[in-house]
Amino acid sequence: MRLNKNRISLFVCLLLFLASCEEEKYAIPVLSPGLHNDCIKRSLGPNMVGLELEFAYAIALPADEGAIVSAQVEASVAGAVGTYLDHKSYYTNGSGEDIGVPIGGPSVTEGKKTVVTLSKDTCAATLRYYYKIPEEARGKTVSFTFSAKAGNGQTVSCDMGPYSISRMDMKLDLVATNGGACYVSIADMAVYDAAEAAANPGKIDLVYLYRSVPGITFAHALVSPAAESQYLPEITLPSGVNNNTLELKTWDLRDHHLSPALKYGIYIDDVDFEKIDMKNAPNFAINMKAESGVWVQTNDGKYRAYILVNKVDNAKGQMTLSMKRLQMK
Repeated sequence: MRLNKNRISLFVCLLLFLASCEEEKYAIPVLSPGLHNDCIKRSLGPNMVGLELEFAYAIALPADEGAIVSAQVEASVAGAVGTYLDHKSYYTNGSGEDIGVPIGGPSVTEGKKTVVTLSKDTCAATLRYYYKIPEEARGKTVSFTFSAKAGNGQTVSCDMGPYSISRMDMKLDLVATNGGACYVSIADMAVYDAAEAAANPGKIDLVYLYRSVPGITFAHALVSPAAESQYLPEITLPSGVNNNTLELKTWDLRDHHLSPALKYGIYIDDVDFEKIDMKNAPNFAINMKAESGVWVQTNDGKYRAYILVNKVDNAKGQMTLSMKRLQMK
């Protein structure tokens, strides 16, 4: 039988290809001499005053060179109360859970510096750093220098940032009640009853009401005091409450800061308030449902806000809402 030379060549090439695709055996990387470090930022979304920036700081030293004795973080702006460097080293178990092992005493913060002194014989650790964003950082940038020291005198450092800090404010879980505390103030990020609204008429931007209106689906609504009377049925406004507030309703903007339990990876940032076009917006938003939202611009243009409806209760005539707000001028 005569063999086809082309087939022989193809067979040889296939054998060579299969040989080259053999899986290489995994080998644990060898740590080079000296003290090493690295850092990642774990927190997501806009960096807002009152929230935390979270980092994971990894440090390693060959075991035959000694142990790590301390770690510290210095921020360019001192953190608020609640800033700390965790004294536990974290690893992830087989179930994907983060497990912390104490390796020193609780951190000590003085001004811009936060320090942990290690008490366990440790040559490798991953520490969590939580920076509580202070009011002093609003609208600015913040940077961090992570550093560690070994018992043999070696030091190492890692710079992170700068990170922009938002100018936004946020308020969660305000409860508006039909016929009760139903007057919403964007300036105060609060809900007032009629007496409180009468004492602060210029600060009332929206009226919450729950209605069953023949011919339309009205239900839960947030309405500007200056809206036509058909959108404020059976409402007698307190004296001086007359702001014309612009509103744009949306259904699919579940900001994670405003609805952390929903686990959506959506975040509203300063630039979103700056870009939203409110020129032709109406002054009412009816048939509001849980997880819907509304963009708001106050009568004087000083504030823009985004209100997320966390929950509605037909039986009680109530709405639970959360808001982010940005001062525009």
